Amino acid sequence: MRGIVLAGGLGTRLDPITRIINKHLLPVYDKPMIYYPIQTLVNAGIEDIMIVTGGRNAGDFLRLLGNGREFGLKHLDYTYQEGEGGIAEALDLARHFARGGHLCVILGDNIIERDVRKSVDAFRQGGAGAKILVKRVPDPGRYGVPHIEHGRIVRIDEKPSEPASNFAVTGIYMYDSTVFDRIARLERSSRGELEITDVNNSYIDDGLMEWEELNGWWIDAGTVDGLLRASTFVARTGANMASAPRS
Repeated sequence: MRGIVLAGGLGTRLDPITRIINKHLLPVYDKPMIYYPIQTLVNAGIEDIMIVTGGRNAGDFLRLLGNGREFGLKHLDYTYQEGEGGIAEALDLARHFARGGHLCVILGDNIIERDVRKSVDAFRQGGAGAKILVKRVPDPGRYGVPHIEHGRIVRIDEKPSEPASNFAVTGIYMYDSTVFDRIARLERSSRGELEITDVNNSYIDDGLMEWEELNGWWIDAGTVDGLLRASTFVARTGANMASAPRS
């Protein structure tokens, strides 16, 4: 199983800070933001990871992370996303890296308290399909929101004005090799992007989506408030970084 960290985009929710630096290089307490999703994958037993980045600061990732040896990785790959084509477009850049195997994908601004090893191991041992992790939040309308009926997700709505539940789809996704064929069939949204919610809904339509509720806290650190909360939570309670390289 291979891991993908999606760390592209322009970080407009953190403007003006991100006019001069990629948001995933900003500090969260005592480490760069990008360290946290990498360590989440490493702690899940994933040793082959690709970073998808973009913008004007792509070379900074190479200078910071090198070949991933500090994280105990076999190898750390990089690829570059031009423009703002959406999460699914960024994921599609990893098609050849995936080599037809299962993937665990994490957004570079998602920080969690605990590890996801059990969830990843269960998916790794399974067959075809996808799995998402969800979390109860007070403001689900800011995220993808799942409709859950009789224990199954029947649809995900992206940033709905009237959320069907108080769950948010976190930025941790697990996919089989059909994900790239599904991306190839997508149409761009009104934002001009290939939406990851459409990818997830394609699995749901085929009856191939599993889900679990994420344990511990989860923070989207891609906003000013989220970045502050992430630093505060890491400082107070720690995060999934026990084996991370020291800063």
